[in-house]
Parts: sequence; structure tokens; C-alpha cells
Amino acid sequence: MVDSTDSGLPGRGSEWFVPKWGPVKFRTFIGLLFLPYTGMVLSFAVIGSLLAERIHYERLLAIILIYFFGLGIAAHALDALGSKGVKPWGTVFSRSQLWLLATLSLVCAYGIAIYYMIRHVPLLWIVAILEGFFVFAYNLEWFAGMFHTDRWFAFSWGGLPVLAGYVMQTNGISLPALILAVSMGLFSSVEITASRPYKELKRRGTDLNGTEQALLQRYETLLKCISLGVILLGGGLLFWRAAG
Repeated sequence: MVDSTDSGLPGRGSEWFVPKWGPVKFRTFIGLLFLPYTGMVLSFAVIGSLLAERIHYERLLAIILIYFFGLGIAAHALDALGSKGVKPWGTVFSRSQLWLLATLSLVCAYGIAIYYMIRHVPLLWIVAILEGFFVFAYNLEWFAGMFHTDRWFAFSWGGLPVLAGYVMQTNGISLPALILAVSMGLFSSVEITASRPYKELKRRGTDLNGTEQALLQRYETLLKCISLGVILLGGGLLFWRAAG
């Protein structure tokens, strides 16, 4: 059963990152983006970019847009389509609307990426093909959910964005970039590991005892700290490079 919340939205409408104001469809769309976690992935791409000796800021903006369209909108729309059982955002958006969101967003993401891959960074094709595979295999749970696991999540939305950012700047790879990709993948692993029991508790709504409610709050605090910490790390490093 999809729980209702005081927010007036179905499913996870009471999440801390969902606005408490505005039309239901607008609030659901913002929730669908999972902005704290999308922000983590964008930060991973920024952090990878900042490893380069020389920063091309137009390429930095491009990789941010690529991941915002490809992950922030497309992957999350597909996740809403592919979720087994309870749909996290109910039926506020129809299947055709979600497919339209995913398709248009992927066209935007790959349109930007192809321009740079043809003109400047052909090595990015490898990352683009891998991420394209995981957008569908992870979120639509292809192959009986074989790739819908915490490890593949950490690889596809933690490690690969770091490498994508570095490749976008250098059209190359390096040992520091690989090490940092592993590091950010571990952060993603912590996030998804805490997120799964948190979501289960959240779905139960008000049917929680005191201990479970306290546990829910701990998971929420952990998720806030991880996501906001990574975003501030990426922002701080970007400010440091830009100012220096």
C-alpha cells in the first residue's frame, strides 16, 4: 500500500528534500529529482574535473549538465518506472510522462556529451556507454535485477562520475583519478546502504514505534550529512581552484 503523508503527496512526499509548498506535480517533480543525491553525483563529477592540472570551465559546466539530465532527471524517471512493488511517487506522473521525461533528458545529456566526445574527448565514449547501460539496467532492473545492487550503484553513480569529470578535462586517465573514484564510490556505498532501511521505515509512515522512529531519524541525519558533506566538498574545492 502506498502511504499518504501530511504533505499531501503520495509515497515519499514527506521527505526532507521535498518542498512543502506549490502544486502537487511541482513538488513531486522536485522529489523525483532526489536533489541531495543528485547533488552528490554532480559533486563527484566536479571533484574529478578538479584533479586536472588545467580546468576548462565550459567542460566543467557541460559535465554537470550531462549528469543533471542523465541522472537527475532521466535515471530517476526510469527508476520510478522500474520500481517493483510500491512506487515512491505514486501515480502523479503517468508512465507516458515519465518515459517522455527520461527520453528528452537523455537526448539533452547525450547531445552535449557527443559534441565534446567528437571534438575534444573521445575517451569519454567509454564512460558514456557504461553510464547509458546502467541508466537502464540499474533503474529498470534488467536481467532480473542483477545490476540493481549497492555495488553497481556505487560504481555507476559514485566512481564513474569522478572518472567522467577527469576525462572531460584531460581526455586521459590517471592513478589519482582512479583512487579518488574508488573513494567516492565508497561514499556512495555508505549512502545507498543507509538509504535502503531508511526508505523501508519511511514507507510505513506513522506505523512506527518509538525505537523505529528514533532509528528513522538517525538514518535521515546520516543521509543529510553524507549528501550535504559531499556537495560542500565539491563546492569548496571548486571555489579554491577558481580563486587560485
